[in-house]
Amino acid sequence: MDAPARGEVCAPARYAFMALGWLCVALGILGLFLPLMPTTVFLLIALWLFSKSSVRFHRWLYDHPRLGGPLRAWHAHRAIPLPAKRAAVGMMSLSWLIVVLFVAESWLLPCALALILTPIAGYILRRPSLPA
Repeated sequence: MDAPARGEVCAPARYAFMALGWLCVALGILGLFLPLMPTTVFLLIALWLFSKSSVRFHRWLYDHPRLGGPLRAWHAHRAIPLPAKRAAVGMMSLSWLIVVLFVAESWLLPCALALILTPIAGYILRRPSLPA
């Protein structure tokens, strides 16, 4: 039995990647309707998983009229739309505030959460917005 070529995965991994890809598509679609669920992140993960498992599904997702737009923008420009930036940073800030006010019993959890969320917010804000 030949080993998979470089960049290819074996059959069990291919099926696992495909299943995880569809799970991420489902989570991304849920994110269209649930305000705290991200959409684009799950679709980007699904796109990567499909790139390892199915050219057909990768092409379908990338070229999809509704779901493919943010994926193509990320691929072409590494851009995040301004409303998505506002929503992401706003939700991270709101989550941190909820932890501070209602969850944390000491300063340790809010500080740890801030150490995690601050670089993520910085990365999101440094990405260019979609070109006009």
